Amino acid sequence: MTILSKDTFPLAFEDEIALEDFMTLPSQALIDDLARLEGDIMILGVGGKMGPTLARLAKRAAPDKRVIGVARFTDPAVADKLQSWGVETITCDLLDEAAVSELPQIPNIIFMAGRKFGTTGSEELTWAMNVEVPAIVAKTFTNSRVVVFSTGCVYPFVSITSGGASEDTPPLPPAGEYAYSCLGRERMFDYFSRQNGNSVLMYRLNYAIDMRYGVLYDIASKVWNEEAIDLGMGHVNVIWQGDAISQALRCLHLCENPASVLNVSGAETLEVKSLAEAFGSVMGKKPQFTGTPAPMAWLSNTEKAVGLFGLAVVDTDTMIGWVADWVSRGQASLGKPTHYEARDGSY
Repeated sequence: MTILSKDTFPLAFEDEIALEDFMTLPSQALIDDLARLEGDIMILGVGGKMGPTLARLAKRAAPDKRVIGVARFTDPAVADKLQSWGVETITCDLLDEAAVSELPQIPNIIFMAGRKFGTTGSEELTWAMNVEVPAIVAKTFTNSRVVVFSTGCVYPFVSITSGGASEDTPPLPPAGEYAYSCLGRERMFDYFSRQNGNSVLMYRLNYAIDMRYGVLYDIASKVWNEEAIDLGMGHVNVIWQGDAISQALRCLHLCENPASVLNVSGAETLEVKSLAEAFGSVMGKKPQFTGTPAPMAWLSNTEKAVGLFGLAVVDTDTMIGWVADWVSRGQASLGKPTHYEARDGSY
């Protein structure tokens, strides 16, 4: 089996099949970590942007383990794809407590369920998905290690020169019901893990990058289409999705009681204007801008993660080249803009 390393980097991705093949190449470190992990793995909320590749990566890294993906599977093609990769699938509405109680008791859980876009105008559903579902799951899996996908949006805005909020920064979302509901998700897992004694890790992720979505895709698309880029949120952190899902799986060894917290993103604070100019240089386009960069932004300090896992394998310049090629060739998009520029928390 091919192992992820810089020697395996392509110059570009021909299509989605090539992209997903590369994104799910396991590193030797991940293979070793999952080899010493006791028990099988279940991913709750596997049907989202990152879930299918995380499930496939887990199966490729640990082919002898059961990897189970759970979701509503409103698009049956997602379940079919997972099954073709050797991932078992279970159809379940995680808001249905009785249905959740019938899921197998698996010792290792990656919790990825949640709702962000469409929050404005349907706040009640966002709170149900981001708080009620975690409560149901946390009450059900009382003996499992759980890595809980969360977000850097639970932190306040910090200075763009600060290096980002650390895990010791008190969570205090600056705006929006989405961010507060994400903090509610963490509180539910923390509360029930303290009651039950199982181990949990809050995986606070900032902006994973796939060719088909993400901050870099959003910026590159606007450069390519000669649309103005709002510089109000002038600085961001990003990480290659392959690195993000690998680190999430390796975090199964880092779950604790009380719950631990880990910031996950790229180690650099990136300037949006500079990113746009880099895309413009590669694409032969002149970026258009509006607004002025604010002195504060949603940024995460990832020194702890870098100490545990090292720097992300895929660097920013490589991602810029890949995304520029993908966008300029009109390749597939998930049609899910990140709205990274929103400062009021409205999605």
